[in-house]
Amino acid sequence: MRKSHHTRELVVLGAGPGGYAAAFRAADLGVKVTLIDEAPNPGGVCLYRGCIPSKALLHVAKLIKETRQAQAWGIRFGPPEIDLDQLRDWKDGVVSKLTRGLGSLCKKRKIEYIRGIGTFTGHRALTVEDKENNTTEEIAFEKAIIATGARNVSLPNLPTDSPLIMDSTSSLEIRDIPKTLLVIGGGYIGLEQANIYARLGSRVTVVEMAPQLLPGSDQDIASLLKKYLSDCFEAIMLNTKVTRCEPTDNGLQVDFEGDGQKPGGQTYDKILVAVGRKPNTDGIGLEHTDVEMDDKGFIVVDEQRQTSDAAIFAIGDVTGNPQFAHKATHEGRVAAETIAGRPAAFDPRVIPFVEYTELEIAGCGLSERQAHEQGLEVETATFPWAASGRALTMGQDKGFTKLVLDRDTGRILGMAIAGSDAGKLISEGALAIEMGAVAQDLAHTIHPHPTLSETLMEAAGRFLKESVHT
Repeated sequence: MRKSHHTRELVVLGAGPGGYAAAFRAADLGVKVTLIDEAPNPGGVCLYRGCIPSKALLHVAKLIKETRQAQAWGIRFGPPEIDLDQLRDWKDGVVSKLTRGLGSLCKKRKIEYIRGIGTFTGHRALTVEDKENNTTEEIAFEKAIIATGARNVSLPNLPTDSPLIMDSTSSLEIRDIPKTLLVIGGGYIGLEQANIYARLGSRVTVVEMAPQLLPGSDQDIASLLKKYLSDCFEAIMLNTKVTRCEPTDNGLQVDFEGDGQKPGGQTYDKILVAVGRKPNTDGIGLEHTDVEMDDKGFIVVDEQRQTSDAAIFAIGDVTGNPQFAHKATHEGRVAAETIAGRPAAFDPRVIPFVEYTELEIAGCGLSERQAHEQGLEVETATFPWAASGRALTMGQDKGFTKLVLDRDTGRILGMAIAGSDAGKLISEGALAIEMGAVAQDLAHTIHPHPTLSETLMEAAGRFLKESVHT
């Protein structure tokens, strides 16, 4: 092992959306940065094996669905011919373009990028296994940011090392399209990937232990999503868990326990496991530091994202839920600005989410149930997309926009949207909540017509009892 002859000012461990955002912001503020990651370029799980490749494939799934929907408009297409090799090449090309671009931005900022694995050996020291140069180096640092992300959780009652069992990473390789697929987990990742395979031709069954899809989300959205996806999937089983899984000559035989389940197993060609993710905090030498973790292995941080070890910060999935790339990015900026000596704190009122299934859904702030659990006096206002001219022209009359408001003041506390491009609309809700807006602010802001954004204005108008179209 060779020893570095100079101390790095800032070392960032992990180059995902949080890590590279922190590195770039710190470099822009004049801090000398060393960024460490195994991949050839920054990007992390999100760009290489998560958000970006899955959204590329979901775009294809949506296109297939729309060609079938077009029959109701008098336009008919033949069955799609899917070239999996070309589809993979296109998906991988999107990923490559983005990660190469980040590599270029890294060089332009004069960031030292080490392709390797970093492990702490003390409060201000770590070793780096440089994969590119096949060397191991011991380096000292003034400050460090941990941005090592999270990994998939496996289930103990499933066969190990079976090629018929996929996780949310391997499933995006799309090596083949199984005739039958069981997706274990009805959360964001499971439903998106179930949607992809269903539209590519698989008969998909989703099983979820909780009583609703997207556990913890707005109940109205979860109910509508289940109804909508029931036309896409073979079956959706709630309040149900997998009790046994055995390989057979015909695939994987699975036994279930839960609502309405009958004795006897069902056989699937493949299984996709998407039951959650756990933080990558083990194996990076945290025992040699004063970094504190909670009982689930997440790193404890303050508003500046500083850990209990004064020299070390942590951001992103390693610090707890929600595990979103956009949350990690903002945390990275806060940590970088704090290290650079600027006042900063991570204290958002809301962190929006988007689920990119065919019935796209998005939300931010409090759900109706969460508001009641907090003892708040609230009122909800929902505008059905069946009353939206723009939604009808798009064949999207099943959606809705819902507001959760303080009953007395009309202050907007939460928003939920179900329908096409919900992810494009939710930022207006997040901004309204961050600014402490009330129903009048949203209802009296002129929105262009005909657009889906009008549904936010109309929902606020319903609370004020002045909506034109309902």
